[in-house]
Amino acid sequence: MLKNAEPPGGVLLLSYKRNRSIAIIKKDAILFEIREDGYEQQVFDLSGARLARELKTLIKREFPRSRKVRVVRFAHPEELDREWKVY
Repeated sequence: MLKNAEPPGGVLLLSYKRNRSIAIIKKDAILFEIREDGYEQQVFDLSGARLARELKTLIKREFPRSRKVRVVRFAHPEELDREWKVY
């Protein structure tokens, strides 16, 4: 999904309850911005080569027992500021 995304779009990974998230924003062909919001809040930039390894670590930390993870595409990072419904 990230390969087909146009900058500055990307993918948002949400826990099933939508209370924790990891946003991956494509800045250009090889640079990605990661926004972690859950147990830890941090923002950092990565190259495409390091993305898979770091994403694996983040998923284990943010979604430790989750069997269901929601995946949402977005066209612009401003869409990340909206409230997600929590049931």
